[in-house]
Amino acid sequence: MPRSPREPATSVSFPRKAGNQVVGPAEYSPQKPFPGGPSAKDRLDRDVLSLSGIAALVWLEGINDFSKNGNAPVEAVEAGMKDVVGRTRAKSADVRIIGATLTSALGSTNANHGSPEEDAKRKALNEFIRNGGLFDGVADFDAATLDPQTGGMRAEFVPESTTGGPGDKIHPNRVGYLAMGSAIDLNLLAPIPVTRR
Repeated sequence: MPRSPREPATSVSFPRKAGNQVVGPAEYSPQKPFPGGPSAKDRLDRDVLSLSGIAALVWLEGINDFSKNGNAPVEAVEAGMKDVVGRTRAKSADVRIIGATLTSALGSTNANHGSPEEDAKRKALNEFIRNGGLFDGVADFDAATLDPQTGGMRAEFVPESTTGGPGDKIHPNRVGYLAMGSAIDLNLLAPIPVTRR
């Protein structure tokens, strides 16, 4: 359904929950709760499709699918992304969907993250996000935060901004989030022009 020219354009992202995944957990219910909540596939209607006036969706998700708790195959996460994008376009064809590359968790102090296996999956998913043709554009958060020498997050983005603690090498500090925000080409968030019939 075309948006009225007077209706304000809005950009959204999936609300972040610690541990949230694209395709996991396999089961989520009051009887089987999961700290990360239901998968993005399961909460798409509630968190995105039920909202009005959305012009763009920036989607950063997937690293938790590759954690020790998730351990999903790359192909499953790619399929989950295709499902979410397809359902979003079926409901709102004029929404721009921006895929965001996953930042490195290599060497994280979080026991569920930081393995070389997780990093290999992250790189494979990033390749899909950048070159798979699924998204209307890419926000390359990986390139904005990666230290090419170590393969991990750049050192200046690691120390925790609020407490001054050492950081976990998976969640960037405020400066890191600023670098990520600056990596988004704002032209990608412009509404798709409505074509007159």
